[in-house]
Amino acid sequence: VWGDGDPEGVRQRAAERMKDTARAASAFGVDTVIGFTGSAIWHLVAMFPPAPEAMIERGYQDFADRWNPILDVFDAEGVRFAHEVHPSEIAYDYWTTARALEAVGRRPAFGLNFDPSHFVWQDLDPVGFLWDFRDRIYHVDCKEARKRLDGRNGRLGSHLPWGDPRRGWDFVSAGHGDVPWEDVFRMLRSIDYEGPVSVEWEDAGMDRLQGAPEALTRLKAFDFEPPSASFDAAFNS
Repeated sequence: VWGDGDPEGVRQRAAERMKDTARAASAFGVDTVIGFTGSAIWHLVAMFPPAPEAMIERGYQDFADRWNPILDVFDAEGVRFAHEVHPSEIAYDYWTTARALEAVGRRPAFGLNFDPSHFVWQDLDPVGFLWDFRDRIYHVDCKEARKRLDGRNGRLGSHLPWGDPRRGWDFVSAGHGDVPWEDVFRMLRSIDYEGPVSVEWEDAGMDRLQGAPEALTRLKAFDFEPPSASFDAAFNS
């Protein structure tokens, strides 16, 4: 993919690799591929120097121009792409997700990988996000984060490594942070999500052989069976 490193060449070869990924997924019987899109405008997130709306619009158009041909192959192979809403990508919060979906005409081949850890430090509501984008949740990725915005520790991380106590937020093992997991799982039930639920474990302060099994146990506790009848059904008899 890298070749001689010329940026446009890299982008074109990466696009071909993404198309091959759809073909490989189909061959293996996999119906959803999770990944990132990249973004030509992430570097403008601070909006200074001022970025005119036309420049932002070109970023979404660039995304659509590059990804629609890729999604054509996903469609042909009967595979969906689930973009993880993530800072540095074309869709990184609520409104950029809405705009990215519109940029590709809300075509069914393009959906979302839900990872609430990136919502926590942006002060976004992960449960409301699930409801509003319920038709686009193609995969659920259980990762955790917690904030420590104490007046010195900043939201942008200060170029500090994971686990540094001076960071304003950090990834932690599921159940040790600020994601409202029970509300998340109840909402997933409400929107009739039936896809995979994975545990992505990242915690710089805990050994993975302890943290990963513990995270799985904690999350399974919220995956309770729905009732066979509503609690007030007895009043109908």
